[in-house]
Amino acid sequence: MKKPRVLTGITTTGTPHLGNYVGAIRPAIEASEDPDVDSYLFLADYHSLIKCQKPELVMQSSKEIAAAWLSLGLDPNRTIFYRQSDIPEITELTWILTCCSAKGLMNRAHAYKAAVSSNEDSGEDSDFGITMGLFSYPILMAADILVFSGERIPVGKDQIQHVEMARDIAQRFNHSFSKILTIPEAIVGEESSVLLGLDGRKMSKSYNNIIPLFCSEKQLKKSINRIKTNLLEPGDPKSADDSAVFHLWCAFSDENEISNMRSKFQDGIGWGDAKKILFEKVNDQLSEPRDNFRRLMEDGSYIEMILKKGAERAREQSTSLIDKVRKAVGIVSLS
Repeated sequence: MKKPRVLTGITTTGTPHLGNYVGAIRPAIEASEDPDVDSYLFLADYHSLIKCQKPELVMQSSKEIAAAWLSLGLDPNRTIFYRQSDIPEITELTWILTCCSAKGLMNRAHAYKAAVSSNEDSGEDSDFGITMGLFSYPILMAADILVFSGERIPVGKDQIQHVEMARDIAQRFNHSFSKILTIPEAIVGEESSVLLGLDGRKMSKSYNNIIPLFCSEKQLKKSINRIKTNLLEPGDPKSADDSAVFHLWCAFSDENEISNMRSKFQDGIGWGDAKKILFEKVNDQLSEPRDNFRRLMEDGSYIEMILKKGAERAREQSTSLIDKVRKAVGIVSLS
């Protein structure tokens, strides 16, 4: 029986932080261990060019993100782990799909509409600073999915449109040429965990409130000590549900540990003690992955080998699909 194919991409921009780990990396690694699915996980380095035109940052981010996933337990033997730019069939399919995708569909893309709206609000020309990469990136995303006949695409509610557009593009191609492309389905699971940052808002680089995933032990302790708290003294009962300290504790603890910490808050644990316990919990879980990450970052050759092997496995699927697509659109040998 053919296993359903699950595909997930990670844009290679920035350095992973604790919010990325709790909300995306950890659940994706756990899902990749399901023996009943074929798991495809890729570094979306072409997508990163839409946001970043600094080559050294794109390269460094690709290395850091690959090292992070591997150091946290991603098994490249159970998951096809590859780099988008190592699959030339993706860009070829992107152009073919571009030639049969409606401009009106691209006009409705959330990111493009948001950029236009921002320009208009600031009095600029509506297309100021908008590249064709930003405008047409949903087609590249569709190619990412369709080239591997992705069936189940895990997304958050804010990303459902991406899969709906891929469905629309695939259906249009199949209607115009041949029923080759698999129609993907968005899988919206439970809301992924949103980790609170140092200031109590969602942990995000845009808020400058993150805790880097693999910072040093000293930096981790310093960051946790900076988490915003109220002025309640030791002995005063504290609301756990309103505390970023407790929120972070929950992300790294089991139900029994969470219950015990909630009791400590009710009993008036001091903020210094709560942060000390939190640091020890987080540091204990990240100590070994941190060491693995540093070893991987010292020599990129192992990461490169893993990604190349993943690309070889992935291209067994993509080359077969693109051959069918070429034949369908009339790009064939004349002999």
